[in-house]
Amino acid sequence: MSDLLERLRTELPAEALITDPDVTASYAHDMASFCEAGTPAVVVLPRTVEQVQHVMRTATALRVPVVPQGARTGLSGAANASDGCIVLSLVKMDRILEISPVDRIAVVEPGVINAVLSRAVNEHGLYYPPDPSSWETCTIGGNIGTASGGLCCVKYGVTAEYVLGLDVVLADGRLLTTGRRTAKGVAGYDLTRLFVGSEGSLGIVVKAVLALKPQPPQQLVLAAEFPSAAAACDAVCRIMERGHTPSLLELMDRTTVRAVNELASMGLPETTEALLLCAFDTPDPAADLATVGALCTAAGATEVVPADNPAESELLLQARRMSLTALETVKSATMIDDVCVPRSRLGAMLEGTAAIAEEYGLTIGVCSHAGDGNTHPVVCFDHTDPDESRRARESFDAIMALGLELGGTITGEHGVGVLKKEWLARELGETGIELQRGIKAAFDPLGLLNPGKLF
Repeated sequence: MSDLLERLRTELPAEALITDPDVTASYAHDMASFCEAGTPAVVVLPRTVEQVQHVMRTATALRVPVVPQGARTGLSGAANASDGCIVLSLVKMDRILEISPVDRIAVVEPGVINAVLSRAVNEHGLYYPPDPSSWETCTIGGNIGTASGGLCCVKYGVTAEYVLGLDVVLADGRLLTTGRRTAKGVAGYDLTRLFVGSEGSLGIVVKAVLALKPQPPQQLVLAAEFPSAAAACDAVCRIMERGHTPSLLELMDRTTVRAVNELASMGLPETTEALLLCAFDTPDPAADLATVGALCTAAGATEVVPADNPAESELLLQARRMSLTALETVKSATMIDDVCVPRSRLGAMLEGTAAIAEEYGLTIGVCSHAGDGNTHPVVCFDHTDPDESRRARESFDAIMALGLELGGTITGEHGVGVLKKEWLARELGETGIELQRGIKAAFDPLGLLNPGKLF
């Protein structure tokens, strides 16, 4: 420990090092339940690329594991510390280095907050689409590490589609530049995509070149009430089958709606079994909403209410964004699943989740990026009750198994981390895991970067 600190101090300012055990403990884990976390030896908050390189050279020399972190809003334990590790928090590297309206790119450091970037590019008439529910606090580096999504993915896609290039500090301290600033380019293997979603296991992202889009018109949102989740999912299938491209298509079940009302008195209709939110940011969103409203009615919607203006629309979006937070108030703890299935199987996924909730005697609320088939079943439980905690974990696994049975994946946007290591092996199979480990070994032969994550 003394040798580690002595070497780190040679090229790091005193304020970049945290050794107080009470403070370092607060950096030990992200927001996931049931994920082991160790005790870090030190927390480092660098401000420059050179400081990150120094940390990695020191870690390599002393064979000390390094756990990269952003805002720790993750839900899979990917940012959890291991015993004796260096926690490398990138939150102080928070500069927007460039915004180019001509090239439609932004160049940023990893600690930039998603919402801060979004507002900054808006001032130039541009738009950065990826918008996780935690967009007011999560960082771009964390978004890249987990390949995060958001509410607008149904039209605009996920983080991976907006990362053009990266500067990455490798495990031995070398600096690697991947990708490009150009609108297209196919020179060599696509290492940029390889780093996106790697959860800090291959290198430390210290700069990103991000693609931007022209800012679309303000969207309008429609809310449709349904007597069952199956009817709401039928509406989703009708909307997508007819070729519509909403900017947002989100679903909240009854449990979620009631939790949001309890938390924030939003006045959402508690008599509904499922609430579907659909938005368009087209030149004539009212006309598109009218067409989609008719499809919802045909699928069995009991009420269809289009927002009259952007302010009403934003209120509905706030309700959806606070869904996970609201469900966390139902019991003392939650496990948030992240199973994505083909859109055509969304109804079966929700019905199966309801059956699992009944089987295990638990409250499980579901909010979903319905347009993507990406569901977030939230298992609510009392963490002080051993039996209920056991049932929560078993129901979580049952939900993931259901997703795979329906042709889906164990994670659409939250990542694997610690929480889903066993399930990643089931999804990829023996050969897939062998190749992934080979890639890890090529970039990190000593296994120092975020050990114990993914596989």
